[in-house]
Amino acid sequence: MSRRPSSRYSEMPMRVTDSRMSLVNATPQNKDNVFGKLNIPKPHSTTSERRTSFFGKGIGAGGQRNSMFGAYGGPEKMKDPRPLHDKAFVQQCIKQLCEFLVERGFPGSITVKALQSPSTKEFLKIFEFIYTFLEPSFQMPTAKVEEEIPRMLKDLGYPFALSKSSMYSIGAPHTWPQALGALIWLIDTVKLFSGQRDQGLLFSDFSDELCDLEERTEYNKLFMEYCSDTYNKFMQGADTFEDEEDDYLNKLKKLYNVDGALLHSQQEKHAILMEHVERLERESQTDRLAGKRTEKLRLQADLQKLQDYRCTLEDHKTGLKKKAAGLSEELEAAEMQLEGLKQERTRLQHILEIQKFTPADIERINRERNELQQTVHSLNQNLVEAEQLVWNEEVNLSKTKEKAEVKVAEYNKLGRKLKLIPQSAENACGHDFEIRTDYSAITITQYKTQIQNPLKNMMVDVEDECSRLTNMKLSLEETVEQVKSNIFDKENDIKQLKEQIRRVDQQLEHDMQEMAQEDEKWAAEVDSAETHKKRLEKNVTQGCEEAEEECKAAQQQYHVVVQETNEEQRMVNKNLTEIFSYAADHLVTVEKHCNEQLKRFDKMKEVIREDEADMKQLMDLVENFMKKANSL
Repeated sequence: MSRRPSSRYSEMPMRVTDSRMSLVNATPQNKDNVFGKLNIPKPHSTTSERRTSFFGKGIGAGGQRNSMFGAYGGPEKMKDPRPLHDKAFVQQCIKQLCEFLVERGFPGSITVKALQSPSTKEFLKIFEFIYTFLEPSFQMPTAKVEEEIPRMLKDLGYPFALSKSSMYSIGAPHTWPQALGALIWLIDTVKLFSGQRDQGLLFSDFSDELCDLEERTEYNKLFMEYCSDTYNKFMQGADTFEDEEDDYLNKLKKLYNVDGALLHSQQEKHAILMEHVERLERESQTDRLAGKRTEKLRLQADLQKLQDYRCTLEDHKTGLKKKAAGLSEELEAAEMQLEGLKQERTRLQHILEIQKFTPADIERINRERNELQQTVHSLNQNLVEAEQLVWNEEVNLSKTKEKAEVKVAEYNKLGRKLKLIPQSAENACGHDFEIRTDYSAITITQYKTQIQNPLKNMMVDVEDECSRLTNMKLSLEETVEQVKSNIFDKENDIKQLKEQIRRVDQQLEHDMQEMAQEDEKWAAEVDSAETHKKRLEKNVTQGCEEAEEECKAAQQQYHVVVQETNEEQRMVNKNLTEIFSYAADHLVTVEKHCNEQLKRFDKMKEVIREDEADMKQLMDLVENFMKKANSL
């Protein structure tokens, strides 16, 4: 056997369960079917995707697709398909996070309300608590947390980008949903890790006599056939393998004698339980605290109404007392009048006794008196009933009028506060929204047509404007976040530029000092030159012979300098020639080294071909073994 790389390329099932096992080897968990379709993640195919086969050279676009097991392309930024800006989905994720933390014993009080907008400190505690289920010895770093958390999520395989700037304001409405989605993904990873660590078999719910399924030939045969078929289709360009999954599951059901009726009954029970759970979740979504607060406000309003009604009753009681005082005075006057009537009656009775009437006259008078008394009694009863009815109607009318006046006053007050009243107000738009205290049927109908329809139109316009402003606010918040990030980068650039400017200033100051020193030096030389000039002027008068001699000496010195310059130029040319020869030798050496590296690369290709031949031999051995096992 030839050399092999240290990494494991074989797709045969491992003898020892690993935490990184494929989802094909896990027990299928589906609410619709216990032995349903395998939860195999579908590869995300794009036009720019390139894959290199492990078993040969990759085929470009237009032919068969390339394998995933070779060179990996650069990471592609994926868009999160989850509706993280949907309030219902966010509330569901918050509830799921809260249940997980409570179930796993989070150290501290945690509520759904606290998770609506948590602080950065609370988010770090929650992240550290969840991450310890994957790595028990994990401790949150104290420095550069905003860089470490996205890096750890990326190392775990989180497919979506979590920006560093979102870690600074984790509880903001535009950053919390992305962080919440990352926590939910981390929770799912913990659950999957825990489930794969606890189960060691494909079907762990069967009896103990089937505990060694992976060791059996039938299972290995089915699994290898499934892997071979799906991989061949995958190399041909397929992304889904539903037919192969259905065939594989049917064979597994036949192999392990799955009861279809029992499975169907369990599915029905599961569906009923899931409906019950969803109903309970919908019922539990109502906030009891908000209901109690609404009830408190309603009771406070009722209390205010009762207090107002009490004041009205006290005023009415005072009026009744005044009426009672007036009635008592009227009663005294009526008693005095009754006393006078009694005296008149006595006088008339005396006159009656003195007068002489026949029995027929007396009977007639008595009959008329009785009729008059009955008439007076019935009229008195009708009068009392009419007065009582009028009183009740007046009381009801006064109560209704007071309530209407209070509501009208509140409406007008609210209209003035909203700048809808008077007609020339800012938000009235030329409509008269004021309600006056005249209660005729025509006025009420006029108010409905005059106020209700414009208010509905204004409410629709205000709701549209609110939704537009909300969307604008979200976009502006995202823009502000980007601008903040750009400002932070620009501040770093400014700091670097300031440092460079400081260094340039120091260099400039140093150069200015050197220039000042050179100026002083040149000034001294100019002074000496002027002194020398004066001296020469004095010496010129001494004679032309000495000047000619000096000219000859200068010419001789010029020839010497020319010779020296030519010699230096020749030396420079010689040095450049040597340098070019050294560079050419170096290029030849580099070319030889590259040729040696190419030869080593060809040798590595030969080693890879030997490994492929060994792999082919291993596959032949496996096929022979499977044939022998089938023949047995």
